[in-house]
Amino acid sequence: MKVTREKTENSQAFLTIEMEPDEVGKSLEESYHRLVRKANIPGFRKGKAPREILERYMGKESLLDDAIEHMLPEAYEKAIKEQAIEAIAQPRIELTQTEPVVFKVTVPLKPTVETGDYTNIRLESEPVKVTDDDINSTMEQLRHSYATWEPVERPVALGDLVSMNVSSSVADKPFINQKGAQYQVLAGTPFPVLGFAEQLVGMKVDDEKEFELQLPADYPKQDLAGKPARFKVKISEIKQERLPELNDDFAKQIDSSLENLQALRERVSTDLKLKLEERANMDFEDRVVEAAIERARLEFPPLLIESEIDRIIEERARYWQSGGQGLEAYLQSINKTEEQLREELRPLAKKRVEGSLVLEEIARKEAIKVDDSEIKTEIDSLTKNAGESKDELERLLNTPRSRESIKQRLIIRKAVQRLVEVAKGPASTEVAEVPANKEGADVQQGQ
Repeated sequence: MKVTREKTENSQAFLTIEMEPDEVGKSLEESYHRLVRKANIPGFRKGKAPREILERYMGKESLLDDAIEHMLPEAYEKAIKEQAIEAIAQPRIELTQTEPVVFKVTVPLKPTVETGDYTNIRLESEPVKVTDDDINSTMEQLRHSYATWEPVERPVALGDLVSMNVSSSVADKPFINQKGAQYQVLAGTPFPVLGFAEQLVGMKVDDEKEFELQLPADYPKQDLAGKPARFKVKISEIKQERLPELNDDFAKQIDSSLENLQALRERVSTDLKLKLEERANMDFEDRVVEAAIERARLEFPPLLIESEIDRIIEERARYWQSGGQGLEAYLQSINKTEEQLREELRPLAKKRVEGSLVLEEIARKEAIKVDDSEIKTEIDSLTKNAGESKDELERLLNTPRSRESIKQRLIIRKAVQRLVEVAKGPASTEVAEVPANKEGADVQQGQ
């Protein structure tokens, strides 16, 4: 085997691996013995067909593909050992020719991270204020949550809840067909099509109406996008919303421990403030991490971004599958190809990778540690609402791999907390690591 290190750039080593003919021959012989035991070749018992018969039956290419597949991992490990390369993730390998067998290998290397003067980050936190308008808006939402619906004998108005039979088609194919459908008539709603709700306004019980609406060009089902949909509806019932009065009885209806309406307003104010403070803290943390990234000098293999994109897509597909559908259905729902989705996620993935690298290096410099008791507390928090599956979840979270993942997550969390303390503290007199020259450096901006 001959290994050539072509170049090293962007935290990647580029190798060419050329296999010797005798190495390929040995691997082909091993593939023959492996495959002949599985092949059902007429006239021969399993494992007894000569190699030339197997090659004729399966094709020489199949034998070579199997040989290469089993030869590749060992060849790669030998190559990086010979070149004294420490890979941090799986490589990208491309077979460029078969006579002789030659691979092109891109090996991801350890990132380079210089944190810069993060100890001098200073940011002002945004003050949190709950206004009367905020409280009044939430009180109105509560009224709608506790509203009742009463039948009326008048034409449909915006805000009403109607029962109806609806049938429709697009390009002579069935679209939405339902009897007794419940539908709230809200202005500007895009469901099922923009303008549908407005077509119902003015209709009475037992009225029938036919109308046509254009599906949007970005409609999730591409075969229907931009096409006209023909609807036929018949109203069977009209109800209007009756909101409860804002009084002491309403407060007690929500929670019997509330003495009056003022007590409800105070609780709403407190809850709103907590939510706003939580959001403000998260926004402040994001700003602090972004500031730390701006001060850092980073060089890392692009493969890390691709891996993060894979992870985000996997997360979204798993969430989507909880409703019984997979990645393909998710892509269809957002009207995107997987390639388009990957490009859309690239800035987010880059931001996450850069943030993780900078925070890991800050955690190292700050000697941030996490002990077993902290990991146990985190596992307890993750499993406390697991119900009957708690024991199984605890078992999964207590595997070495899961515990290490939890440990790293807690370390990153502590690093963020440390940055927040720095950003809110007095001016630092500590001498921080500052890159000598940023000009021409490959600095990745943004979190």
